[in-house]
Amino acid sequence: MSFGTQSRSISICCAALVSLMFANGPADAQLRGHGGPVRALAISQDGQTAISGSFDSTAIRWSLTRNTAEQVLRFHADAVNAVAFIDDGRVATAGADGRIAIWTSGKTKPDAVLEGHTAPIVALAVSPDFKWLASGSWDHSVRIWPLAGGSPRVLEGHSQNVNGVAFSKDGRSLVSVSYDLSVRIWPTIGPSAATVVTLPVPLNAITTANNGAIVAGGADGKVYFLGTDGARVGEVVAGPRPVISVAMSPDGAMVAAAGIGGSVAIIDPKKRVLERTLVGPGLPVWSVAFMPDGRTLLTGGADNIIRRWNPMTGDPVDPPLLQKDGDPLAAFAGDRGAEIFRACVACHTLGADQANRAGPTLAGIFGRRIATLPGYDFSEPLKRLDIVWTPETVSRLFEVGPATFTPGTKMPEQTIGSAEDRAALVKFLARATTR
Repeated sequence: MSFGTQSRSISICCAALVSLMFANGPADAQLRGHGGPVRALAISQDGQTAISGSFDSTAIRWSLTRNTAEQVLRFHADAVNAVAFIDDGRVATAGADGRIAIWTSGKTKPDAVLEGHTAPIVALAVSPDFKWLASGSWDHSVRIWPLAGGSPRVLEGHSQNVNGVAFSKDGRSLVSVSYDLSVRIWPTIGPSAATVVTLPVPLNAITTANNGAIVAGGADGKVYFLGTDGARVGEVVAGPRPVISVAMSPDGAMVAAAGIGGSVAIIDPKKRVLERTLVGPGLPVWSVAFMPDGRTLLTGGADNIIRRWNPMTGDPVDPPLLQKDGDPLAAFAGDRGAEIFRACVACHTLGADQANRAGPTLAGIFGRRIATLPGYDFSEPLKRLDIVWTPETVSRLFEVGPATFTPGTKMPEQTIGSAEDRAALVKFLARATTR
């Protein structure tokens, strides 16, 4: 849940903290350094290096052998939503500022900046031959950029935010998914007309397998499996909350599906069954990536930490995994509305004496005009909306979804289909935000 959007969500980690990370070395296998949720992850082909992007507007290059930050990349004016390794150690970062930066290891400024998108970029993919970089944006378009330089190929057809892009393993097609319920399969050579497949829900993430199969993560908590031609071949329930990131192990034996509810489902894509669930501290998991050997999974969470897991057993690799900070909803035990709100506590507090998180505090929400809470840096699109938060408008937000009701928000797309559950949530907020 997010009733607002920060353009610079949570303060950027200071230089002193990064210096301490370099000086002290690894205390454990967790990677800590971001000042906001870890929105994106990518791992180099040799498994030695990772790159992460965060709501704090930075990207960090990590040594996975030393478990330390090697470099903090500062360029974007907003959240870094997508990252990718290109070749020769180069990486690409893309942000909510609509720009893509290409970096060489060790340099403090980008080698090149790719501009053209008119809304946040939330997905990147590199072709198997490392000649092309694809980007998906909330301007409803996909662009394929030649990494040798030149103008991009612009692919249009989606009618809503594009949330994921992935090349097929043979490089002959590019797949994109959107809030508009569609999977589009674009040929990379020849005519640009896409094969369009419609699924029943908004789609947040996409990946492809070595055999050409397509795997999409849905806002209904399901993972959808499609054939090379887009034919729907199966689905698996990953959890009760929207899936916001998916990854395929290099050998194609496992799919990891991360959800806003805080767990990661490990799925057997051949049998299309849920094998196990990785359970962390209960906060949204924004990003997942397999190591090249497929024996370790990295996850990026809303608590700003990158964790490592054994996906074959479900066990954490990191010794101190769970942080016991108490249950902020303990006082509302048994309240149906509080249980619905549980997926929102990572981004929002309820009391006037509690700080903003990735989203603004909801204290005193009813009767307040959208994007007017003092002390919170809202995005410009939200400031232009003519909405006052009432029980009716909050209910409507979750009936039609944030992308429709509050365009410009970074909130993951989700709806509450039950009118009774929406009423319970509104009743809970009226009680909890006026204490």
